[in-house]
Amino acid sequence: MSHEKFLAELISTLGADVAQRGADVPERYHTDWSGTPPQRPLALVRPRSTQEVSAVLRLCTAHQVAVVPQGGLTGLAGAAVPSQGAIALSLERMNTIENTDARAGLMQAQAGVTLQAVQEAAVAAGMVFGVDLGARGSCQIGGNVATNAGGNGVLQHGMMREQVLGLEVVLADGTVLPMLRPMIKNNTGYDLKQFFIGAEGTLGVVTRVLLRLRPAPQATATTLVAMPDFDAALAVLKRMQSRFGNSVAAYELMWDSFVQASLSWLKLSAPFAENHPLLALINVDGKNESQLQGDVQQVLEEAMEAGEVLDAIVAQSVAQAQTLWKLREAPAELNNNMHPAINFDVSLPQADIGRFAQACEAAFSARWPAKHALYFGHVGDGNLHVSVDGKTVGGECEAVEAELYRLVGEFQGSVSAEHGIGLHKKPYLQASRTQEELAVMHSIKQALDPLGLMNPGKVFD
Repeated sequence: MSHEKFLAELISTLGADVAQRGADVPERYHTDWSGTPPQRPLALVRPRSTQEVSAVLRLCTAHQVAVVPQGGLTGLAGAAVPSQGAIALSLERMNTIENTDARAGLMQAQAGVTLQAVQEAAVAAGMVFGVDLGARGSCQIGGNVATNAGGNGVLQHGMMREQVLGLEVVLADGTVLPMLRPMIKNNTGYDLKQFFIGAEGTLGVVTRVLLRLRPAPQATATTLVAMPDFDAALAVLKRMQSRFGNSVAAYELMWDSFVQASLSWLKLSAPFAENHPLLALINVDGKNESQLQGDVQQVLEEAMEAGEVLDAIVAQSVAQAQTLWKLREAPAELNNNMHPAINFDVSLPQADIGRFAQACEAAFSARWPAKHALYFGHVGDGNLHVSVDGKTVGGECEAVEAELYRLVGEFQGSVSAEHGIGLHKKPYLQASRTQEELAVMHSIKQALDPLGLMNPGKVFD
């Protein structure tokens, strides 16, 4: 069957307001934030309901046309970039929060709801949602599920996987799986929803999500801490966790290269009179603000006496806390200030992160003396981000990737901590997965998508 016949049937079934031919598709749907060269899709479909998603996938199966699901297009691995001859299936119109139950700690939302909308609805109900990241205003909850998003709250709440109680998913043949059961304990065979969390749209389309909410903390203390080296940073983290347990809500570590870039790009005032090797932004939750700030101050004084902390600022207001957190927002400016930005999102054994960063710096400097590289991350959960300015390495982006991922293999880490595989990390997946694991992944793909129509070419070939 020709594409023309497929397009005519697609438009007649769903209407021209839902389905657009490729020539009419706006450029924003041609790629995502990853910097992958744009590809015009065969068509853009923006359904308003699960039933319409199912109808689209039935048609695509009948005509053997591939489907690339799209959310907020904020991904950095290229998973939402259209494939040649495939339709782009945007969930942006399915953007309703259908139910919020503070008593049960639950929220049901369609996949196109933004993360920020989920967060704000949770706060309005006196609750919090456990995932937060810089693209909160644009990324969508379905995309967060598809990539198993992480971010700033993983230390306390876990990855997106830990926030999901249920899913509604449409398979490649249009079958709807209504897995929206609001129970934490449900040992009834395979936990099917887990197959789709982190699958990057290669197994089906997430259309609804049942989320876990948690009571909002009564008080939060924010502190910016300067430290001499990574061992000290790790010691401070353990000291904080020993004193406050799971109430340590965030521990964001920033190397000086990142701090200086952030100050310059965002036009911020330096927080300390002198530069320090490492700064950590730390949030601690509690019940009483004054008591909490006093306890945090006491821990910092103990750390100073032990030589682990060089200087510290404890925010005295919400406004000051927000100002401190602006320092961590430089990643939003990477693409504006690096040409291009070569971004890495790796996971490592926590104790080795400092040595890994040193090894990267040494390897990069040996080959590209003029390189500009930034190091930062959610170190409490073993996640390190590295960004290199492609212009300062002579445009040798692939060589930079090969060198860094070689080191990830040596340190027995993961090539992706939270951004997924998509297109960009596909060549390096074997550094973190055995042949046996990859074979099982292929088997799951074959079972759920036998025609290979769901997001083809992403994660693996």
